Amino acid sequence: MEMNGIYTIWLRELKRFIRAKPRLIGSLMMPFIWLAIMGVGLSSSFTVPNSGINYLKFISPGIIGMSLLFTSIFSAISVIWDKQFGFLKEMLVAPISRTSIVVGKVVGSVTISLINALMVLVIAVVLGGISLADLSLMSMLSAVLFMILISVSFVSIGLAIASKLNNLEGFQVIMSSLVMPLFFLSGAFFPIENVPLWMKTLAHIDPLMYGVDGLRASLLGVSQFSILFDLSVLAAFSVAMILFSSFLFRKMN
Repeated sequence: MEMNGIYTIWLRELKRFIRAKPRLIGSLMMPFIWLAIMGVGLSSSFTVPNSGINYLKFISPGIIGMSLLFTSIFSAISVIWDKQFGFLKEMLVAPISRTSIVVGKVVGSVTISLINALMVLVIAVVLGGISLADLSLMSMLSAVLFMILISVSFVSIGLAIASKLNNLEGFQVIMSSLVMPLFFLSGAFFPIENVPLWMKTLAHIDPLMYGVDGLRASLLGVSQFSILFDLSVLAAFSVAMILFSSFLFRKMN
């Protein structure tokens, strides 16, 4: 019963994504603009210090992380819609646990985010940000694992916040206030090694930083931390966020 419930919720999320073609196009436009204009333009002017790579290569994993962050955290807006149309109440009284509802939502949103991220990866390869020659089976598997963990983390955060809100406006304001600091402090656009101490401290408590660093290690072989450290921090954060969002869903009426 629980697995059937999780599968049904996953399938519903996937069908909503497939049917909303403008959503797919919109989610790819911003990463393409950043890579094609900022990345290509600035890479002709300088290389990133202490890395030996040009700017386009440097930001490509960061733009993949950006795509995962935005797609994942805003996917929780479906909870607000389900509340407003009464569908969530029907889900909550269904003969499955609320943890299974959270897992179904998370798996569905992670699937969508992963599809978007892989498309952004293809764009980065086409534009020269990531070289096919540098990609191996192990590097791809490692990158996909980081993509999944990043998505799980931020889908869970979105679900936790959406469980306490009842209107789209409030959700969008909170999410917009949250995602921009997370994104800019992740090291997606600039190295954090030489930034002021206060900014470096904030960056080190940003979970996305470890995801972007892990993606760089996987795709480019360049990173600030060891790939195992990035993976451990992100995995622990993902588990904590799933447990937190499940707890809040169990408290919903």
